Amino acid sequence: MSDETLGVRVCGLTRRFGDFVAVRGVSFDVRRGEVFGYLGANGAGKSTTIRMLCGLLAATSGEAEVAGVDVVHRPERVRRAIGYMSQRFSLYLDLTVAENLAFFGGAYGLFGRAFRARRDAVMHEVGLESIADDVTGALAGGVRQRLALACAVLHEPRVVFLDEPTAGVAPEARRNFWRIIRRLAAGGTTIFVTTHAMDEAEYCDRVGLMVAGSLAALDTPAALERTFVPGRLIELHGARAGDVRRLAPELGVLGVEPFGAALHVQVAEDGPRPAALAEALQRAGVPVTHAAEIAPTLEDVFLRVVGGAGASEASPP
Repeated sequence: MSDETLGVRVCGLTRRFGDFVAVRGVSFDVRRGEVFGYLGANGAGKSTTIRMLCGLLAATSGEAEVAGVDVVHRPERVRRAIGYMSQRFSLYLDLTVAENLAFFGGAYGLFGRAFRARRDAVMHEVGLESIADDVTGALAGGVRQRLALACAVLHEPRVVFLDEPTAGVAPEARRNFWRIIRRLAAGGTTIFVTTHAMDEAEYCDRVGLMVAGSLAALDTPAALERTFVPGRLIELHGARAGDVRRLAPELGVLGVEPFGAALHVQVAEDGPRPAALAEALQRAGVPVTHAAEIAPTLEDVFLRVVGGAGASEASPP
């Protein structure tokens, strides 16, 4: 892949804080116009990575290039080539929608006719035309989110970083936000989004899973689901994980993970069907109130990746 096709290139990127390694030799590429999801639990190293790529935090070692700029050696140059939206809205709540856009436009050197044309285009793109004079502090969370995105893309950056952008936002507002993101990507903007919301990651073209500072898996959502959750998945209600794990070898069960009030039970392609599994468990004295086959999700993938990483760390060398 040539450099012209890349929005982000990372090789062996590492960040230490004293003896603590927050990001451990991470390597990946993000294509131009791709929506790239960077997933992990709180403290996994997502925000530290994004701060390094935005030139806000120096890397301890490794290489990184964003929008054609060497971030490790020229961090000050990358800031005008990117857009950044943090999980905490970086807006002035006492200003109107239009005034916030004017402020951020000025910060990026946009004035006069060029600013007005770009402002109008962005407001149309994210649906803010009718509330231009509304005070930002009075807006609902989902609307503030769209305004923050508008401010981040006002200067037409090649790469946009979104750090937990939908935290605390209602489901419908989140879906609307992702529709806007997909349109931006279709126009050639590279989108790099960090999130711990696994359902949102299904919207991404590819996903990287961070565990304890390391990139533990990277692929399309569908490929990750095939790799880490092979066979079939059955959702059980009423049973306890320990009871199902104890009987797993004789029932043909490959894995068991608690999933809210239910269990997600992995079986081979030719393994037991839901009704047969429930019947076998009930004969063994394990109560089952519901059993159904379901499609795996990225949350199932994440549980297996985290479990596998934990087992590896616990194993002796």
